[in-house]
Amino acid sequence: MDSKEKMKVGVVSLGCDKNRVDTELMLTFMRDAGYTFTADAGEADIIIINTCGFISRARKESIDTIVEMSEYKKLGTCKKLVVTGCMPQLWIKEMREELPEVDIFLGIDQYPNIVKIIEDSFKSKQTKTIKAGSSDTIPYIQDRVVTTPNHYAYLKISDGCDNFCTFCTIPYIRGRYRSRNMEVLFHEASDLVRGGAREIILIAQDITRYGTDIYGEPKLIELIRELSKIEKLEWIRLLYCYPEAITHDLIAEMQTNPKLCNYVDIPLQHVSDKLLKAMNRHTSKAEIVSLIEEMQKQKKFIAIRTTFMVGFPGETEEDFKELYDFIKQYKLTHVGFFAYSREDGTPSAKMPNQVPEKVKQKRLVELVKLQKKITAENNKKFVGQTLDVCYEGIDYNAAMMFGRSEYQSPEIDSIVYFKAKSSLNVGEVYKVKIKKVRGYDLVGEQVEGE
Repeated sequence: MDSKEKMKVGVVSLGCDKNRVDTELMLTFMRDAGYTFTADAGEADIIIINTCGFISRARKESIDTIVEMSEYKKLGTCKKLVVTGCMPQLWIKEMREELPEVDIFLGIDQYPNIVKIIEDSFKSKQTKTIKAGSSDTIPYIQDRVVTTPNHYAYLKISDGCDNFCTFCTIPYIRGRYRSRNMEVLFHEASDLVRGGAREIILIAQDITRYGTDIYGEPKLIELIRELSKIEKLEWIRLLYCYPEAITHDLIAEMQTNPKLCNYVDIPLQHVSDKLLKAMNRHTSKAEIVSLIEEMQKQKKFIAIRTTFMVGFPGETEEDFKELYDFIKQYKLTHVGFFAYSREDGTPSAKMPNQVPEKVKQKRLVELVKLQKKITAENNKKFVGQTLDVCYEGIDYNAAMMFGRSEYQSPEIDSIVYFKAKSSLNVGEVYKVKIKKVRGYDLVGEQVEGE
């Protein structure tokens, strides 16, 4: 195929929403160079797989996907198989040896060069291996391709991480913490809003440290206030805030800024001081309790999402009970659980007293069962309330509309089902009175006249 205008690109994006933004950047560079896209891998001339390497389960999914997509070099029209993301950044040598069917391995900082690298590969007909050091920040490009529904988009405000939790590979893959320029972020968010986004979701490995590296102090609140000036932007949502960096001022901003959702994602991981120290978390149980109690006493309800890890090396039954009792007492809004994964190259992999897999799974089941009861109890408190709900579509099986309130993040949280007497516009916010609870979800009716 001689003309790139005729070439079709298929993309598989794995892992977190930070990875999704990287995928959208690559798609934008490819689009601007004249390539078109297809959702059918069988008709793609170029297949790009953006991998996740956070834990062994994610790496297995990435490898399985690469092997699956490589079949289209035999059965489809694929001429170039491109593997990008976290895995080739850290495991390039192993991948090159084990996956000869891959034509291009691309490091995380080489996304702006993806077009040239692919085109050079077509010319040379040789495998091109790229591994970049994590030194550059994400570039600003106009009219970014968005893979989410038009009414919301993710804004990646930094890359890398300086926390060096003992269980985590991210600093070794993504490098040190690197904030993006505030003016660049404002322009990018403005572009996304012009493209139809009404909700901007701020993401990074740790958004609460935004600005410390380039401005000398945290600038998250200032960034939020700048983004709030964008006229048609309705909601700003915060994901991945480390507990020790959440300030009284940030909580106050949630309460007073009408565009900032009363919602925060705080990856707590555990509450045992012994384990928090072993994880190299920069907080304590007392500080976590103080933070949660402060947020829960605010006049306006704040939805708290978090994740907890079970089975970290040295976790005893007493440590687990301490975590169980904390969850039972504080009844957080949205909670995810995962079992510790022993990752080569991390300090925790060498720690003694590794917890058996059977024990991890038992503890995981207990916490999931507990949180299910808590969620049902929490949801009952919404019955009778009227919520602002962003309409997102129709569930034809349930014969109801559905959407999200400010207390629900897309894809990971529950939703609101509701009835409406007239047609609605996707992405617009409507008043919905909650009538009952259905599992994890809420059910209501649009308030007449709203």
